[in-house]
Amino acid sequence: MEIEVSSCEHLMYVSEIQQEMYDSAQRRGTGIAKRSIEYLSKKISEGNAVVATENGEWVGFCYIETWSHGQFVANSGLIVSPKFRNRGVATLIKNRVFQLSREKYPTAKVFGLTTGLAVMKINSDLGYKPVIYSELTQDEEFWSGCKNCVNYEILMMKERKNCLCTAMLFVPDTKIDKETEDIQFKEKESNEVNRAEEKSAEELPLIMNNNKKNTDEKESSLSV
Repeated sequence: MEIEVSSCEHLMYVSEIQQEMYDSAQRRGTGIAKRSIEYLSKKISEGNAVVATENGEWVGFCYIETWSHGQFVANSGLIVSPKFRNRGVATLIKNRVFQLSREKYPTAKVFGLTTGLAVMKINSDLGYKPVIYSELTQDEEFWSGCKNCVNYEILMMKERKNCLCTAMLFVPDTKIDKETEDIQFKEKESNEVNRAEEKSAEELPLIMNNNKKNTDEKESSLSV
């Protein structure tokens, strides 16, 4: 099985992914908000998703959304084809999309809303903590995405303070991130200095030879 960052090559699976997302929500009677083919295709072609395949067959999927100008990131739409369930695929996909989110948005808070115990366990293992809804992005566009969920009326009745979904949040350690950036900068600076010294060492014999040649020519002209 291959778990890859999405590309245009994976667009062939988008109809199956959308249908399974919808069917799964219907079976559970709760939540994955419906996404259009165009929306999912954009995520896939931009490399903002993870797709699992096996022998050319679609296995699983999850995508990244950003909110509040990149301050928050959500790993949304996690789905596994029924044929490949109970094999730990969801955990592998969630780990990879979480890693992708951290690579692309290292300082962003990563959050999720879910009713599934399995997803809660995966999130918890990755370092997410249960939080109240006010800790999440307050971006209106995000909450508008819940309109297609069967629980939207409950959400609005509760004034977006809670719903049947559990809110979970991963907060990056910005101190560690800053230290990592400083180390990387110092390593880059050191490498540039080393390259400059190596270049100087390589050029030194050539410079000395040129100087000697110029001296010899000068002395030769004086003796004449």
